[in-house]
Amino acid sequence: MREFVEVSPEMTLLLGADPIGAVPLPPEHIALAFDVDSQTPTLSFDFAPTRASLQADSRLLLIIQRSAFLRVGGIEPSGDAFHLPSALRGIVLSIRNSALTGETLQIYRLGKSIELLCETIRLLADDDLLPLASEGVLSLEDTRRVIAARRMIDERWNEKLTLDKIARACGLNRAKLTRGFRDMFHCTIAEAIAEQRLSKAKGMLLTTNLPVSSIGYENGYLNNASFARAFGRRFGISPSDFRACAFAA
Repeated sequence: MREFVEVSPEMTLLLGADPIGAVPLPPEHIALAFDVDSQTPTLSFDFAPTRASLQADSRLLLIIQRSAFLRVGGIEPSGDAFHLPSALRGIVLSIRNSALTGETLQIYRLGKSIELLCETIRLLADDDLLPLASEGVLSLEDTRRVIAARRMIDERWNEKLTLDKIARACGLNRAKLTRGFRDMFHCTIAEAIAEQRLSKAKGMLLTTNLPVSSIGYENGYLNNASFARAFGRRFGISPSDFRACAFAA
């Protein structure tokens, strides 16, 4: 039977590749899988694991009752696979490779399992986990560059941003940036820029008395016609009609 530590009735640690057998698992559980052996160490979340899927998974697993995970501060991440930070990797290796034996090893692994869960929750809360692009096409450093591109869009959306400008600023070629951005954020760079601009414009239509044309210009649209077309495609109504309806309500 696979090595395990029953940390509490709400959490079990699984190690190795042996059959699960009668290992006690908490009810309505989720799985946090830590892979330290692949070329790209990863942390994966499964919010609907089956006993069969756990049986076939040889990574180090924290199986925790979903309600307990949420109760202690856990949140559902924006993705399901992330680069494994070195701090978490160190805890996983200490759990797996400890030279202790017997009851001392069990107690040590129990404490380290709690530390691993708490550190994972902290990184989730601080938004410090870096998403893994599909099929692992991006290295950790390239992932940081794609996230820098997203930050550039979020902070400088009202500037004249082009794919070439963003790629140069972040140190990635156009193809890798385009593919990595879509994999990580499920939209194109152009769509991300437009979403920022139109969301800001929508807010300004509600909270200012500026002319529609001025709002479009302040949000990166060079003329009123292009702003009206983009706004209509996104919200299904023209900027002028949107403002009129909001004020009428």
